[in-house]
Amino acid sequence: MEPMLLKPVGKDNLWGGNRLKTEYNKDIPLTPLAETWECSAHPSGPSIIVNGQFAGSTMEVVLRQHDEFLGNRVDKKYGLPILIKFIDAEKDLSIQVHPDDDFARENENDFGKSEMWYVVDATDTASLVHGFAHDVNEAMLRQAVADGDLDKHLNKVHVHKGDVFYTPAGTIHGIGAGCLIAEIQESSDVTYRVYDYNRVDKNGQKRELHFAKAMRVLNMKTTAKYKQRARLVHYYPGCSREILCRCQYFETERITVTKGLAFTVMDTSFQVVLCINGCGGLETSEYKKPLRFKKGDCIFLPAGLGRCFIIGECEILKVRV
Repeated sequence: MEPMLLKPVGKDNLWGGNRLKTEYNKDIPLTPLAETWECSAHPSGPSIIVNGQFAGSTMEVVLRQHDEFLGNRVDKKYGLPILIKFIDAEKDLSIQVHPDDDFARENENDFGKSEMWYVVDATDTASLVHGFAHDVNEAMLRQAVADGDLDKHLNKVHVHKGDVFYTPAGTIHGIGAGCLIAEIQESSDVTYRVYDYNRVDKNGQKRELHFAKAMRVLNMKTTAKYKQRARLVHYYPGCSREILCRCQYFETERITVTKGLAFTVMDTSFQVVLCINGCGGLETSEYKKPLRFKKGDCIFLPAGLGRCFIIGECEILKVRV
């Protein structure tokens, strides 16, 4: 049992930019490079293990063969329950919504999607959409989409580097131009587009909208204007740690390592380390040779791996269920 460095799968959505190549060392021949699926066992884009005994295999295959790597807290019949991405929004994403688990399993044979965003970077004018500014109904939304003025019903939130947003299934949302985001979500590829600014793809075709399905899953009540919550930072010799998000699907912790970090991967859950700045090395009690990582890298730690040590100077997101 050993830590697994992952190679992501890229997506060339029309709203993407180039920062994941130029700043995060993603050698993926797509233009634009909108998303990289860093830790994924989803059939729409499983990441690939690049080191150790499973080198060259996909996460999907390895976890099907070794479901004990998930941990005893995970319902193994559904596989890896989370998906971790980088998102580079050079243009606005569509206005969209995700279904909950029950609806997605019944209608899409997939998980629903609740998700959190950590704003890795943002331009001075960057914003995103999070919920409705007032109560709406289907007729209001249908007319607004037809008229091209859906914005009048939406909450727009100005964003800054380091902000955290939790977006439960059923919440209308859209990441805005100028945001570079680390996203932790349920393992799902189900998105219902409500509005896409009448854009066309590289083939000159408008992307499909999913208005009817969206109306079945949308929370149409007023969403309180999103405010950043105070976060408690714990300081230790060699690092600082803070919980960014804790929900029924995952827990995400931001850790700044200045010298070293020690933690334990129990048999209850796998853990994932996503490096968002700096570089370092990861050792375990059994795996003495440091696994080197840098900004943009992602490492999967199987459940039961035991004591782990990170040395270096880096900023990481650590995720578990």
